[in-house]
Amino acid sequence: MSLLVASLNSGSNGNCYYVGNDNDAVLVDAGISCRETETRMARLGLSMRKVRAIFVSHEHSDHIRGLALLAKKHNLPVYITPLTLLHSGLQIADGLLRSFSADVPVSIGSLRVTPFNKMHDAAHPHSFTIACEDLKVGVFTDLGVVCENLIAHFQQCHAAFLEANYDEDMLERGSYPYHLKRRIRGGKGHLSNTQALALFEGYRPHFMSHLFLSHLSKDNNNPELALALFKSRASQTEVIVASRYKETAVYQITGSAQTNSSALNMQFSLF
Repeated sequence: MSLLVASLNSGSNGNCYYVGNDNDAVLVDAGISCRETETRMARLGLSMRKVRAIFVSHEHSDHIRGLALLAKKHNLPVYITPLTLLHSGLQIADGLLRSFSADVPVSIGSLRVTPFNKMHDAAHPHSFTIACEDLKVGVFTDLGVVCENLIAHFQQCHAAFLEANYDEDMLERGSYPYHLKRRIRGGKGHLSNTQALALFEGYRPHFMSHLFLSHLSKDNNNPELALALFKSRASQTEVIVASRYKETAVYQITGSAQTNSSALNMQFSLF
């Protein structure tokens, strides 16, 4: 048993994450175009025919930009809360709409998707874990704080996409206006490298084989800096940067850090 995971894009210009097994898969968010989603999956050897549903974390455009067309073209159910749908402006056929509730698992074929509440400046934001039997992968981005919900779910994950949005010194010295800096580092904005690292060091389970640093800021972070910071504390966990410009390789999550260190497809650079 294993799970295959990949980031198709991660950043303020678009977010889309793939988690699946040999039979079933889900996308978390669809913030890049339908065509680009299809192209990147094809390059990775991933089939849209295995995707059973799209789960929406919140209504910001970098998470839903390609959603309506992707769902319509591939007849994919869209799991979205009523409040998020209301604030999104999306036009989704009623037959494709599904709702979900925090902490109530949703069965998608052989997968089990569990949403939970998070802190972010959106109408009704959620993060997700995706499980197959005892294996679990988390998608944790757009987080204002490291809350008890996040800690509890992070501790269960064999792999996780974890936001490391900004370097605190780069943000402070950067050109962003004060109100935007305040929004980013406020309790409903984004996690810094330091906050994400504290979660990783304090609550990483011994069986976590992969950590994907996600949603890095173009202006207030540096992929090499973030990667070096986490790798120095990673032990047997492989650390990968999820790029804002291209897809990652596909990684196989088996539950064993020893046998799970290599990507299935290594033709793409990290940055």
